[in-house]
Amino acid sequence: MLNKLDDYPIHQTPEPLAQHSSSDRNIYDRTWFNGYAKDSSYYFGLGMAIYPHRQVLDAAFSVVRPGGLQHCFYGSRRAPTERTDMSVGPMRIEIIEPMRRSRVILDDNDSGLACDLTFSGRSSCIQEQRQVLWDGPRRMMDATRFDQFGAWEGIIHTPEGEIKVDPERCNATKDRSWGIRGVGEPETGGAPREFRGFFFLWAPLFWEDHITHAIFFDGMRGEPLIREGLTAPLYTAEADIPGVEDGRVDRMATALHRVEYHPNTRLAKRAEIDLIDLDGKSRTITLEPTLRFQFKGLGYGHPKWRQGNWHGELVTGHESFDPAELDLLQPENVHVQQVVKASDGERTGLGVLEQVVIGPYAPAGFESVLDGAK
Repeated sequence: MLNKLDDYPIHQTPEPLAQHSSSDRNIYDRTWFNGYAKDSSYYFGLGMAIYPHRQVLDAAFSVVRPGGLQHCFYGSRRAPTERTDMSVGPMRIEIIEPMRRSRVILDDNDSGLACDLTFSGRSSCIQEQRQVLWDGPRRMMDATRFDQFGAWEGIIHTPEGEIKVDPERCNATKDRSWGIRGVGEPETGGAPREFRGFFFLWAPLFWEDHITHAIFFDGMRGEPLIREGLTAPLYTAEADIPGVEDGRVDRMATALHRVEYHPNTRLAKRAEIDLIDLDGKSRTITLEPTLRFQFKGLGYGHPKWRQGNWHGELVTGHESFDPAELDLLQPENVHVQQVVKASDGERTGLGVLEQVVIGPYAPAGFESVLDGAK
């Protein structure tokens, strides 16, 4: 079972690339992007992923503006053997130059959403530490991720009008990850499993001449499972990036977080992140949200369009909803990303804060699966 990539000297195992080295049904390989205006006048997100053992390839595109509806396109198909085929119905991703430039196209469809957008890098690619989480003796997550900071150029059509995306005004984050992660329909059978909570915080931030990034996975008592902070150069133009990796990532000794929640929700009202360097010096960054994006618009936790679900040979769908009218303690509404203003007392920046907290979490006073902040 061959595909075009088998003609390159890139193999890690004796098998062709279409035959994965792991038989875990939750193997995945995902491309994800966000884009947001520097004045918080819009946010869009998109993703596409293949789940080889589920034989599913799915994609989504979603846009929100302040005070408006969040519009969403969803698509799912039987996964092709050909891994260079990154298309689901009217949506496709084209890699123009690996790890520098990509194009995303969503042709006209029933959702009223369409786009032609080009991502260009403003940082080298940054590999996060490998993320391994356990459920007893089994890995529930084992993934590698790299991030790239950049800008978007192009146009988005929405039911509420057109958005012209200017690279001078639109920040972008690219997130590529692959490995094992719980997706699709839940597994059944076997002995009952103990429920485990989940806390995740992810904060890529743009500053004038550099970026900062922090990643947190916590256990239910607040114990650190994965904790990483870093800084890296931000380049003025794509042509200034010296290579895939520039060797200039400054990895912190650790990072800490403090989150203040809106009452009766699990939504961050504000947050602070401490980046602590190898000498013990701490840089405290304050984050103030300005615009909220619901991640169910990209299939995360969606009751119907959950990532990895089998829908059929090729199926598309769409919806629009008002973020202000959602019950934020419903499971599908807990996972969010917010555009945030950042400050460390000397400099100001802009970025996003992604968060999801499900289950008890002692530092916030959460005692059940989905109770809100007191």
